[in-house]
Amino acid sequence: MTETANARKIAFATFVRRALDEARATRAWSGTEVSRRTGVSRQTINRWVRGDWASDPEAERVVAFCEGLGLNPAAAFAALGWDRTAAGPRAGQPAPPMDPDVEALLRRLVDPNVSDAEKFHIRETIRYLAYRPTLPVDVRKRGNQAG
Repeated sequence: MTETANARKIAFATFVRRALDEARATRAWSGTEVSRRTGVSRQTINRWVRGDWASDPEAERVVAFCEGLGLNPAAAFAALGWDRTAAGPRAGQPAPPMDPDVEALLRRLVDPNVSDAEKFHIRETIRYLAYRPTLPVDVRKRGNQAG
């Protein structure tokens, strides 16, 4: 193994370890909960922490891990020595419009006047909604008819 490959493994392992430590400290998440929230198996996360991988982690799994923990994937990509723009929006394409309510929540999450407790509840609600099962189409139609 080259020094560069070893350094990348160490840097990525450090990134993953810190992300796990933060999830445990700030959210009281276990390894199982991190796996559930990110969609990345505990075995994969453990291999990342040990630097025990022969080929680079899949970009989709790295992104899922970061998004599940509310982290910017660019930091993980930097640790891996990857081009940070590779998984981002294509150059020249505008970002899709964002719902005004989502924008308001994001503003509250970065507002220093909003308490940490409120930010925690906003994040937990967003995570719940992001990972809950999608309702079947016929159930959603019935809900619209009732109103």
